[in-house]
Amino acid sequence: MALPHEIVLKNKEVNQVDLSAVSGDLGILADHVPTIEQLKPGVIDIMADTGAEKYFVSGGFAIMNPNSVLNINAIEAFKLEDIDAQAVASNLEESQRLASNAKDEITKEAAAIEVELYEALQTALSAKSK
Repeated sequence: MALPHEIVLKNKEVNQVDLSAVSGDLGILADHVPTIEQLKPGVIDIMADTGAEKYFVSGGFAIMNPNSVLNINAIEAFKLEDIDAQAVASNLEESQRLASNAKDEITKEAAAIEVELYEALQTALSAKSK
């Protein structure tokens, strides 16, 4: 998994990767059909014999290669356990306020993107606590 500013995971052998794509949620195992998927804001769940890791990604692409290597290129990724739920709620409220008070379409669209991101973060965090 690569970000523009760092490599998060490299050459890690895993059993399964679950991710949220624009086309729907996917569970990827070895020998999965090669595919390229656009990621939507959501959780990438990486399951290995050593345990599971959950990352929240803001978007990007997942590329499943014919040799069972999965490449994930994301804009941003954070371990789910490192995200502050109170900060997410506060930022979501502010983004919703900006969206409803926007005077022009560009500001409104930018705020709508923020709202989508923070809503996905809240959903991921509430699923984690269950």
